[in-house]
Amino acid sequence: MRLGVLDIGSNTVHVLVVDAHPGARPSPAAGDRSVVRLMQYLTEEGEINEAGRAALRTAVQKAVNFVQSFGVDDFIGMCTSALREAKNGPETIAELEQISGIKLTVLSGKEEADLTFLAARRWHGWAAGRLLVLDIGGGSFEVAYGLDEAPEFSTSLPLGAGRLTHTYLQHDPPTLAEMEELREYIKEEMKSLKQIVKQLPSPDHTVATSKTFRSLARLGGQLVAVVGPQERRRLTRVDLEDWTGRLWKIPASARLELPGITPERTYQIVAGAEVAWRAMKTLKVRTIEICPWALREGAILNYLDKEYPFN
Repeated sequence: MRLGVLDIGSNTVHVLVVDAHPGARPSPAAGDRSVVRLMQYLTEEGEINEAGRAALRTAVQKAVNFVQSFGVDDFIGMCTSALREAKNGPETIAELEQISGIKLTVLSGKEEADLTFLAARRWHGWAAGRLLVLDIGGGSFEVAYGLDEAPEFSTSLPLGAGRLTHTYLQHDPPTLAEMEELREYIKEEMKSLKQIVKQLPSPDHTVATSKTFRSLARLGGQLVAVVGPQERRRLTRVDLEDWTGRLWKIPASARLELPGITPERTYQIVAGAEVAWRAMKTLKVRTIEICPWALREGAILNYLDKEYPFN
């Protein structure tokens, strides 16, 4: 079947068209995205302002037009932290449901972590053993750990790259005082994570998903292999630490000259790098492997499992 997937995130509105069948890997047919950066539209009261809602309406209509041109058999949609937490999230979601013609699933942070873990498990397989999965989004940071397809432990922290940039980094490039405050906040938020994870058996394999990690791996990681259109990369904590010490001192416009840094990531890559480095340090991870599947693939796999449970 041909399936359309709408993912309304904190940074971008993605739409993906895949050929999906039970027992087979989802095969991407086409995709499109609109950069929205919802965090910049949040008011002091925690609402998405009218400009932000207009940007969302335009992006979702564009996604609907894109999907319709491919004649999908079904269309599913989800939204994550920015809409979930906005005070006017429910009415904004209702508007977007009218435009899209589908019911949008509002994922909790834990559900985001669980679906991302499912995608990583299916990609790496049972031979990977105990998986530790890290994902940095625009609004939140997810961690999941386990041996099976459902994680033994999963959580979501308010450490998204867009959220932190909007809250702490007011200058370009950031000031030292801003960076110190940001780093202290990230460290404090991860204290509870450290206490929980240290009680679990050591993971056999640590992987990271999301555009932030992929950008960082292209910037400072190692290319392991190229399989078809996909690069396989690893990133060490040492390499990441080297870049976190330099990246914040470079203006956003100049970061575009660096490998892996795209226009939609250039402003929030500093905060994302700080979260990535602190997570690796807190969890005592020396090397991570970049997983090409993440939340959207997890949602597709979950959909197929529910629709075709005996295939």
